[in-house]
Amino acid sequence: MAYDFDLFVIGAGSGGVRAARFAAGFGAKVAVAESRYLGGTCVNVGCVPKKLLVYGAHFGDDFEQAEGYGWSLDKADFDWATLIANKNREIERLNGIYRNLLVNSGVELLEGHARLLDPHKVEINGQHYSAKHILLATGGWPQIPDIPGREHAINSNEAFFLKTLPKRVLVVGGGYIAVEFAGIFQGLGAETSLLYRGELFLRGFDGAVRQHLKDELTRRGLNLQFNADIARIDKQADGSLKATLKDGRELEADCVFYATGRRPMLDNLGLENTGVKLDERGFIEVDDQYQSAEPSILAIGDVIGRVQLTPVALAEGMAVARRLFKPEQYRLVDYQHIPTAVFSQPPIGTVGLTEEQAREAGHPVQIFESRFRPMKLTMTECQERTLMKLVVDARTDKVLGCHMVGPDAGEIVQGLAIALKAGATKQLFDETIGVHPTAAEEFVTLRTPVA
Repeated sequence: MAYDFDLFVIGAGSGGVRAARFAAGFGAKVAVAESRYLGGTCVNVGCVPKKLLVYGAHFGDDFEQAEGYGWSLDKADFDWATLIANKNREIERLNGIYRNLLVNSGVELLEGHARLLDPHKVEINGQHYSAKHILLATGGWPQIPDIPGREHAINSNEAFFLKTLPKRVLVVGGGYIAVEFAGIFQGLGAETSLLYRGELFLRGFDGAVRQHLKDELTRRGLNLQFNADIARIDKQADGSLKATLKDGRELEADCVFYATGRRPMLDNLGLENTGVKLDERGFIEVDDQYQSAEPSILAIGDVIGRVQLTPVALAEGMAVARRLFKPEQYRLVDYQHIPTAVFSQPPIGTVGLTEEQAREAGHPVQIFESRFRPMKLTMTECQERTLMKLVVDARTDKVLGCHMVGPDAGEIVQGLAIALKAGATKQLFDETIGVHPTAAEEFVTLRTPVA
């Protein structure tokens, strides 16, 4: 049977665009459908604008620390509207780049909501298209718990378009999005509280990292409230919000921001017209080659709920394009040693196993740790401390995990990820000459395991 397209991609986020571009480069006839914005969550309401806001939130500290280096500054003023307008301008520029990437690759871009009619047919803007393969890359969407007054809360998408910076913010959640936005709001001058229903945030990260960040955020004055959850939200006569907690306490705020999880974006996608199955969490179920229960339909990225990170979606998109149209270059995505960063203040960088994971897997573990005040801060009043940690298999000397909390953690850990992927031992770390004076050299000068 002749099809209109060899590959029809629904969703022009990172993974979908990567798959489409490379499939077209391999000679396939490709279309991409997108109903919202080019670049997906990351470019529009995720990692890119968030990092821009994180940069903005850092300047208060920079101005304060500059005094220790002889700079006399007048009182600095911050304007939220300027930050958001400049952020919007940058995102629009990136949208244009994504558009050019697709069009210049020979991909046909269809703007509108695409819906599956059957395993090989898609409807968009009233038009029907057939495809040999259909790739679902529709991403995820933030969700707010179904509590009374949930309509008064905002999610991470809406936070990027607030007209003004709230004076008092309640951030609800214990994942990296909650921690990052709590730092953004506080850094830009809002009175900020972080509420999490568990004992300690960032579940799944190394225990020392979690505790160290808790201590540093507390030192910075962020109001951390653990074992705390909101039962209802009420709008007051003056427009402010009253959050009633499950323990009966009441907190007042101007903004309640929820970062309590994301669901797969499957709304009106037409999955019922196919044999695609969902897993117990509601994500699309796929095999190791991203094929769903319907052989012609594949899925990648946040919509499959594996590792919800932009570089992972890119790798999955590349794998799909290669398997379908350049099989001699195909290789499985390696989900081991995926580095990640949390752009908290201070930031986290991590790769490999946590101490807890290593022990649970049966490794005889040696731990190397260092906590120190960064050199940049020694001439300032700031008492922030950096944590660096190596998890090593005592039997093989192989480095299993690298973890850091401190300035430039993400930048430093990227290079360490290559070393871990190559199977580096602690001896190789020890024999590597450090760059002096830097914080990064600490990773190659950790000599004595902690008790």
